[in-house]
Amino acid sequence: METLTAPDAPDDVPDGPAVPDVAPQLRALRRRRGLTLEAAALRAGLSPAHLSRLETGRRQPSLPMLLALARIYGTTVSELLGEAPPERDPIVRAGRSEPVEADGWIYRQAGGPGRALQALRVHVPYATRSDIVRVHPGEEWLHVLDGRVRLALGDAVHVLDPGDSAHFDSLTPHRIGAAGRGGAELLFVHTLMQSPATELCLGDGAPHPR
Repeated sequence: METLTAPDAPDDVPDGPAVPDVAPQLRALRRRRGLTLEAAALRAGLSPAHLSRLETGRRQPSLPMLLALARIYGTTVSELLGEAPPERDPIVRAGRSEPVEADGWIYRQAGGPGRALQALRVHVPYATRSDIVRVHPGEEWLHVLDGRVRLALGDAVHVLDPGDSAHFDSLTPHRIGAAGRGGAELLFVHTLMQSPATELCLGDGAPHPR
């Protein structure tokens, strides 16, 4: 997975121009995303010690660091700086979201962008033995609209029919696929980091409009 990286700065070299105190925001956003200090630092291209200094206010982040941290936390530099976010439209109209395909998965955004909860309407392809088992921080909820879904959670395998739902901790190894060759339709809500389609708990191929 390609990530923005910001190289560590030596302790005796000052960072760029001073910015508002972002230490509390950095710590709160990391914890909200369920990331350890080590995991967040690795994604941002920093050492855990350097990220710790940023979170305690002992160092000021440079703009490249802010951009990298904003991306992995699924937010904007404006939010990191404590600026008020613009008012969001609470209504998501049918037809406004173009379907996107990635590795056989076809999905539409069913919720607003920039939210902690991400909602999708998804067409799930037929499950195969080669499907990747996922493990990551967060929670997932799915509701089957049409077809049958095979959900592997740890050592258990569940088959869900239309109207059935599942709600589980994403740290449990899991795999989702349709139980029939015609695929299945489901509503999918997750608390993963807001991220590009290739980082969702869906297909592995590069996303592209249909």
